[in-house]
Amino acid sequence: MTEILALIPARGGSKGIPRKNIRSFAGYPLIAWSIAAAKQSQLVTRVIVSTDDEEIAAVAREWGAETPFLRPAEFAQDKTTDLPVFEHALKWLEEVEGYHPDIVVQLRPTSPIRPQTMVDDAIRILLNHEDADCVRGVVPAGQNPFKMWRFNGEGKPLNPLLEVPGIAEPYNAPRQILPPVYWQTGHIDAIRVSTIVNKKSLTGDVIYPLLIDPKYTVDIDTLPDWAKYEALVYSGLEMISPGKPRRAIPDAIQMIICDFDGVVTDNLVITDQDGKESVTASRSDSMHIKKLHELGVEVMILSSEPNPVVMARAKKMGVEAIHNVGMQNKGRVMREVLEQKNVKAENVIYVGNDLNDLPCFEIAGWSVAVADAYPEVIRAADHVLTTTGGHGAIRELCEIVLKQLSQKEN
Repeated sequence: MTEILALIPARGGSKGIPRKNIRSFAGYPLIAWSIAAAKQSQLVTRVIVSTDDEEIAAVAREWGAETPFLRPAEFAQDKTTDLPVFEHALKWLEEVEGYHPDIVVQLRPTSPIRPQTMVDDAIRILLNHEDADCVRGVVPAGQNPFKMWRFNGEGKPLNPLLEVPGIAEPYNAPRQILPPVYWQTGHIDAIRVSTIVNKKSLTGDVIYPLLIDPKYTVDIDTLPDWAKYEALVYSGLEMISPGKPRRAIPDAIQMIICDFDGVVTDNLVITDQDGKESVTASRSDSMHIKKLHELGVEVMILSSEPNPVVMARAKKMGVEAIHNVGMQNKGRVMREVLEQKNVKAENVIYVGNDLNDLPCFEIAGWSVAVADAYPEVIRAADHVLTTTGGHGAIRELCEIVLKQLSQKEN
């Protein structure tokens, strides 16, 4: 049997986003996404994380990877290249365990969004081509290098970066007649161990491509990148995930059910000297409710909060409310409501933020979390809003539903 090792490099000293490898990305530690890609492969036989950091190692083990060694600090510097990291891992495994993989698959944590069959596709290309030293994931390049220039300083002429045989001025040529160009991504490299050991290279001389749909192009370097690509997770794109598959928004929508505290409100409460409580909500949440009603979508509030403020806010929004529901009974009450109203659960959207919303998530056809929901709730959600509770989260959800209904009509 071919022994195939997935090796995930994850050092602790990242500068752009501190502790990024274990920072929550769409509800899961970033490194968990690459571990999931390896664990869900049919061909990978072992999954190891190479790290110099005890905390990263502990998180990696929690998500199913091995950490049989800690990487020496000399191989975990800002300018450390990948090759010595892989050489160290292979040497340690050989000397300590007598373990000799045939193929090593590199899965970089900073490219977490991967097609579901990507890992096995890359491995099969390598296995099917005896001349291949490695397989590297590539996507169509966003910028054409034939239209790029070498800059020699202000006041000096530019020089074309590349030439194209048969085309005198490629930088003036139509894009369609220029050679196709592809950009290497960080999604995957499948490498023969002999390439690393004998050629002292992670690519060798013969490199085969794995063509990846460009919509999966993700490389997280900055916090804006982080937010941008978290949104992609909830876009409905099919991908490998550490958790359960996320469902698409239902084709038919009959009802939206909202939690109150932390969804309609910002989860804070103001208490005066007499013990009277008040909460903060967003006026914008009411903006689209009348339109939804006209389209046959009912909106209601289901809350365990006993305070009469729930009914007052619901009346202002023009929606029904059921409150003072026991924390353990929220799911049961939701089922009773749907039965009374003759509404199918698969046509219901539930939006929440707290752990007591999870039973309702299991019932609803589409579960939605506000941006500042508990991590467990974000993990369980089919969709995570960009807005926090009490600051327009209901408005954002209503706009998503109206868009869905509009597309269905067209």
